[in-house]
Amino acid sequence: MSLLNDVARMPLEPAYRIVADQRAREGRRRVTMRHRTLSALLAVTLGLATTSAALALRAPQPAVLAARAIIEKQIAERTAAVDSLRLQNAESAQQIAALQATVLAARDSPLVDQLAADSVISGASALTGPGLRITLSDAPDVGGVVDPDRRVQDVDLQILVNGLWASGAEAIAVNDHRLTTTTAIRSAGSAILVDLNPLVGPYVVEAIGDGADLQTRLARVSAGQHLATLRTTYSIGVDVSATRSLELPAASLPELRFAAVPAGVPLIQGSTGTGTPTGSGSPSGTGAG
Repeated sequence: MSLLNDVARMPLEPAYRIVADQRAREGRRRVTMRHRTLSALLAVTLGLATTSAALALRAPQPAVLAARAIIEKQIAERTAAVDSLRLQNAESAQQIAALQATVLAARDSPLVDQLAADSVISGASALTGPGLRITLSDAPDVGGVVDPDRRVQDVDLQILVNGLWASGAEAIAVNDHRLTTTTAIRSAGSAILVDLNPLVGPYVVEAIGDGADLQTRLARVSAGQHLATLRTTYSIGVDVSATRSLELPAASLPELRFAAVPAGVPLIQGSTGTGTPTGSGSPSGTGAG
């Protein structure tokens, strides 16, 4: 109790009390103009030094800029090379189709018609015709906050594409990527991939068929209800319109590593007359045959 009483009566130690009493007798020291000037200069100097250090840390290094320029140049060159190869591939595919039709037309015209029908189903040939165009776009961010539920996801495109197939679509493309029976729509992080090709929104899904009939049938299946939910609940943009003319590109052909003649299939005589089909034999891994 004596300790508590001493603390209550003397909150300061005797030495601190002496200094406090001395300062009270002398009064508050007057701040001179020189002291204020030195304090202002010190504050400005510290601010400039901090700003300069921050800018120096954030400034890219010359080596980094040079490496980035080299990478950008390589990307442009490789992109141009890929575009050129794609054009050559498309021209070669057209030449192969023309030669194939010429050879088979004189031997087996029903087979040519069957190949044409199969090329439509497999996506090997480009198509033009009326159909339905559906555009999905992400909802605008609210307050700068990104909400994944308000963005178009891979499952949304999967449901829509399956609904269009079920509604009678003859061919479908997503952002000019033709879909086939082996096409996969998946996600990698926040990106949507169609056969490993990343897509950038808005996502345009085009389906060839009777536009009005497709739109009516799509509204009756679960895919139509899913689109309504995306529009009303998550504010995702859904634009559905029937179009008189759609142009769907051909799908990329699978890589052919080897070829063989099935048992019981008659051989077509080549120019050498040996009866050996071109491209048959053991796997070569070159993609030709």
